[in-house]
Amino acid sequence: MSLSRSPSPRGGGGWSSPGLTSPYDSVSGKSSPRKTFGDVSMNGSASGDNVTWASAKARSEEVNGYPKFSTRNNGFFSRHARKISTSLPSFGMGGRRDFADKEKLGRGRWPRISGSRTGRFLTYLGRIIWRLRLRLGIVLALLLAIILFYVTPLHRMYRRASFLGGGSKFVVILAANQGGGVMEWKGPREWAIERDSVRNKKKYAKKWGYDLEIVDMSTKKRYAHEWRESWEKVDTIRNCLRKYPKAEWFWWLDLNTFVMEPSYSLQQHVFNDLLGNTYRDINVYNPLNITHPFQSHHLDPVARSPTGNGRAESIDLIVPQDCAGFNLGSFFIHRSLWTDRLLDIWWDPVGYEQKHMEWEHKEQDALEHLYTNQPWIRPHTAFIPQRKINSFPMGACGENGEDSRIHYSERDRDFVVNMAGCEWGRDCWGEMYNFRELSNKLNRTPWEKFKDGISDRVKALRGGDKKEEGQS
Repeated sequence: MSLSRSPSPRGGGGWSSPGLTSPYDSVSGKSSPRKTFGDVSMNGSASGDNVTWASAKARSEEVNGYPKFSTRNNGFFSRHARKISTSLPSFGMGGRRDFADKEKLGRGRWPRISGSRTGRFLTYLGRIIWRLRLRLGIVLALLLAIILFYVTPLHRMYRRASFLGGGSKFVVILAANQGGGVMEWKGPREWAIERDSVRNKKKYAKKWGYDLEIVDMSTKKRYAHEWRESWEKVDTIRNCLRKYPKAEWFWWLDLNTFVMEPSYSLQQHVFNDLLGNTYRDINVYNPLNITHPFQSHHLDPVARSPTGNGRAESIDLIVPQDCAGFNLGSFFIHRSLWTDRLLDIWWDPVGYEQKHMEWEHKEQDALEHLYTNQPWIRPHTAFIPQRKINSFPMGACGENGEDSRIHYSERDRDFVVNMAGCEWGRDCWGEMYNFRELSNKLNRTPWEKFKDGISDRVKALRGGDKKEEGQS
């Protein structure tokens, strides 16, 4: 059977099979190979009745409808891209370049110290890091997120949000007198006290997302014909209740106060455990010797109870007590209907018009009078230890020496210090400056402590050298 042809639909015809029959099978070494069927004649047409492989392939594609296959580099620019690029001028940017790819036998090794102990350790460490790359990546991502949280304003937004940190629920009211005193104009020392106090409160309020209301006490005269300075404290609180309708607690601070520990938030320091940080029974510490509770039988059980109803939700006023009684240099008041009623009665002009000669501490004595004589005041009033929010320096209430319930303690890191009464025979600016420097020292960062330690060491060495020179 000859494999030179395949069966053809044409009689006597056939398709050539170049892959099966070589055109040189019958060629001898003496003559040239003869042309087989499929050769083209001199005029370009197919010779004989034979069908060429190219024409048969073209007809087969037409019958079967196969898509035309197009090779790459058929376009002008595609075919001549390399010729165009090679015809462009080239510039030598350096010395001799060797493009030979060399085998990198030292890949992954430490070439200079590969045989040493350090090289082996670094190689081992690299393998460990590569194995733990996923965990290390997660840890680095968490560290980056924490850094971004505290570097950017995100942490302030978190602390201020009512449903997260809750900072928007608190308002700090600072009694300033930026326009000059009512009785006398302020000098440089008074301005310095006000500057430091205002800066301290601004920094603290910004840190924890609280609102800060700075009140100019010299421009709030509602009753100028019968004005008594410091009575306006009550009216200022009422204005703040209207100005901040979403706030819940308002913290009043006198100008001579200083926040010693800005890292303490009000929530953490007081309000997260309000019952544990306050006491309702004034007999726990009663410098005024007020009889408590009321014994009248017509009162309800809550009014006759020494602790009211015992629930934190019923506390609307939080007041510290010093050696002389109530102290309103630093106190809290809560938004409620009871508070509105208290402020209306507290601000009644009858009180300061008729009692200003008897009440030396004015609005403070007025509140003590209401607490002593009005049964409805006590169930909503709580007391807080003096040093919790209103520590005194040794100059205040110091007639009997240091009192652990009243005076500031550096060891215990008290929250706020109040230089109460410093204008009467004491140096207000000196006390403010000393407590400011002490607060900066106590709240240093580890880096600041390290720098200060080196500085102190250098100063000590220089002092010792000077002493030796003096002795010689």
